[in-house]
Amino acid sequence: MANEKNTAVSKNAKNGGLKRAGGSISRWFREMKSELKKVVWPTRKHTLNNVIVSVTVMVASGIVLWAFDQLATLIVQSLISIGG
Repeated sequence: MANEKNTAVSKNAKNGGLKRAGGSISRWFREMKSELKKVVWPTRKHTLNNVIVSVTVMVASGIVLWAFDQLATLIVQSLISIGG
């Protein structure tokens, strides 16, 4: 009797677990959809402005890093020529 009861409970727990997992997944998608409706998407002009600023900052950073690299190379070569 106890074994039959435990078997029935374990089957129900497994099925209920699957139903709950499916329900939580569908609830997650519903919540995600409702949250995406609240998002204020940027305009094309705002996006273009952000892209231009980003590219400008990347180019400026690249130039600064290149200049420091050239300076470091010059310093190391000078030290090698003095010591060698």
